[in-house]
Amino acid sequence: MSDSTTLLSLESLRKCFGDLEVLRGIDLGVQEQEFVFIIGPSGSGKSTLLRCCNRLEEPTSGRIVFDGRDILHKDVNINQVRQQIGMVFQSFNLYPHMSALGNVSLALKKMMKLNKVRAEQRGMEALEAVGLSDKARAYPNELSGGQQQRVAIARAVALEPKLMLFDEPTSALDPELVGSVLEVMRSLRDQGMTMVVVSHEMAFAREAANRVIFMDEGEILEQGEPERLFGAPEPRRTREFLSRISRH
Repeated sequence: MSDSTTLLSLESLRKCFGDLEVLRGIDLGVQEQEFVFIIGPSGSGKSTLLRCCNRLEEPTSGRIVFDGRDILHKDVNINQVRQQIGMVFQSFNLYPHMSALGNVSLALKKMMKLNKVRAEQRGMEALEAVGLSDKARAYPNELSGGQQQRVAIARAVALEPKLMLFDEPTSALDPELVGSVLEVMRSLRDQGMTMVVVSHEMAFAREAANRVIFMDEGEILEQGEPERLFGAPEPRRTREFLSRISRH
């Protein structure tokens, strides 16, 4: 990763659901072209953190600065911001009555106001990038789970975002289908896409990430390069989590 600037900055970010404090003052900066992997036990606030980054969840307090703008400001057009922050979920959220190409090109027509020909051209380019150009006319029920997730990635990538968020993108997949999705994410990394990933794919984190962050109970307890964090974690809770994961 070359010298780069901060694309996303979270400052003293807190999120409460009633009396439950899920995020407890998160400070985090993500550099352009950085691949950040967030790990931690269930309920540690990882997915909530991701969802706050594009305001699918509204933070209780703190700041989120993306591409130089405070996106919590009342004058911000959040739909424009979300064009620049792609998100891929655990569930694929594809429209069952639309083909793969239809799913990918819909946002291009609705959000970017491209005409049908240009939207479908861009959609085909995105499907080709995830290795699914031959499935453009197939419907979701004709695709495997891994293929559906790759369509979901293509749908986000087609908008040419500056940042991609992945929330457990492989957890709903059969084990033999996981590799094809990770390969697409690896390709995006190699093309310089800035990514923040929440996942339990530890081997992939160790091999592909620039930085790994360990969260527990709404806080960042430790972060660093994968080799150091996996090889010599410092806090006891990090060590306990990694030892539990390695037994599975």
